[in-house]
Amino acid sequence: MRSRIGVLLLAVSVSAASSAGEWIADTQAIMGTRVHVEVYHDDAALARSAIAAVMADMRRIDASMSPYIEASELSVMNREAATHAVTVSPELFGLLQRSLEFSVVTDGAFDVTFASAGRYYDYRASIAPDAATLEATLPAIDHRHLELIEPNLVRYHHPAVYVDLGGIAKGYAVDRGIAILQAHGIVEGIVEAGGDSRIIGDRHGRPWNVGVKDPRKDGAMAVLLPLANTAVSTSGDYERYFEKDGVRYHHIIDPDTGDSARAVRSVTILGPEATMTDALSTSVFVLGVEKGIELIDEHFPGVDAIVIDGDGRMHYSANLEPLR
Repeated sequence: MRSRIGVLLLAVSVSAASSAGEWIADTQAIMGTRVHVEVYHDDAALARSAIAAVMADMRRIDASMSPYIEASELSVMNREAATHAVTVSPELFGLLQRSLEFSVVTDGAFDVTFASAGRYYDYRASIAPDAATLEATLPAIDHRHLELIEPNLVRYHHPAVYVDLGGIAKGYAVDRGIAILQAHGIVEGIVEAGGDSRIIGDRHGRPWNVGVKDPRKDGAMAVLLPLANTAVSTSGDYERYFEKDGVRYHHIIDPDTGDSARAVRSVTILGPEATMTDALSTSVFVLGVEKGIELIDEHFPGVDAIVIDGDGRMHYSANLEPLR
C-alpha cells in the first residue's frame, strides 16, 4: 500500500508571477516516485531546458543506482562483489563513501546493507520474511562488510550482502538537480523526488510553505513550515507498508533486527543539502526520539529535526523548540 509523501508543498504555482518572467514546472515518474521540478526565470525556453536536464539526470541516476534494474551498476555490484572486487563509477563509489560516513556517525542506524534482509519484504503482496530468512540474512547487515578500495573498487565480505541506496540516492539526485538548475542560471526553484526536496531562493520574497503530513490522518498536516534555501526530507511508516495480525510492516528497516523500525511514525529533517537530510531522516527514524534528536543536536549543527513518535506526539531538535 502506498500513501502520499510526508512533505506537502503548499505554495500555489502561478503562470505569471511578474511581467518579467514566469514559473515553469514539470512532473514525471522516475526512481519509483514522483519527481517534480518548478523554477522561475524570465526566459521560458531556458527554464524548460533546465528542467529537462534535471529529469534526464534523474533517469541517468536511476539507471545506475536502482536495485530493480538488472543492468544497473548497483545490481552488477550486488551480484558480483561478494566473489571479487567490482569496479564502479566514481559517482557510485563516492555515494557509497558518503553512506559509510553516515553509518559511522549514526553508529550503524544508517546502513545501506539493510537490504540484505529488507529485500525479502514485499509490501504490495503483504509479505514479510519468515524467521528462518531473517536468521540467515541478519548477519549480512553490517556496513563493515562493505569494503571500498581506492580508486573505484567495491568488495563485499559476506556472501549474503545486498546494498540498496534507497535511503540516500533520491536526496543525492535532488542535489544534482539543484546543481543543474544553478548551472542554467536558475536562482528560484525547487526539486522534489518523493519525500526529498530542496529549495533554492524563495518565491519572490515569500517563503515556500511546507507542510509535514500527519502520519495517521490522510490529507491533514501536523505542522506548517515557511522555508527558503533549504533541503527537507521526510521518512514515514505510511509510505510503503502493509499491516498483518495488527503489526505494521514498512520499508524503514532497523539494521539490528531486520524488521521495521517502530519507535516513531515519521521524521522530517531540514538542512543544507538533500543527500544529508535523506540519510538523516532514515537514521533518526531508526534511532527513535531521544537518540535521534541527540544525534542531530550534537553532531549536525545547522540541521533540524521534527519527530512524530508512536503515540502521535511531536518532538523537535533544539533549534526548533520555539515551534512548541
